[in-house]
Amino acid sequence: MRNTVVLAALATFLLAACSSQPPAPEQQPAPVAAPVAAQPMPVTQEDPNALTIANLKNPKSILSKREVFFDYDQYVVKDEFKSLIEAHARFLKANPTMKMLIQGNADERGSREYNLALGQKRAEAVKKALLLLGGREDQVEAVSLGKEKPRCTGHDESCWSQNRRDDILYTGEY
Repeated sequence: MRNTVVLAALATFLLAACSSQPPAPEQQPAPVAAPVAAQPMPVTQEDPNALTIANLKNPKSILSKREVFFDYDQYVVKDEFKSLIEAHARFLKANPTMKMLIQGNADERGSREYNLALGQKRAEAVKKALLLLGGREDQVEAVSLGKEKPRCTGHDESCWSQNRRDDILYTGEY
């Protein structure tokens, strides 16, 4: 008799445990906002005076100018290039991880050794100006290519004047 009562109680318990919950009241879907037409993003122009890496290739920025020209047999930086060098010095100061290579060049007149020395003096002149204006020694390297990398291969003053130059290159460009 006692077993029958226990079995009946156990069966009642099991049936109660298997019962299901009443369904939850149906929920209303969240209101959906009307789709908004996509607005075209305004095209922003990079400030050509900003000291950003993008401006190194922005033709409107002075930082995209990378050449300093010299007079015949000279390595004095001309006044017309001082603003260019100042801009690159400010860029180096604002971007301390950037490194620069200055390649000094010469025209074809003179011996190979003389032009290598002249190209080095030209590269060192620009480097010195950059360091005086805020660049760091470990950011700027000056090398000479002498007359080995002419831009123009003619044999007249118009070509020679293009070959008497420093080229400024940044990390990733050399």
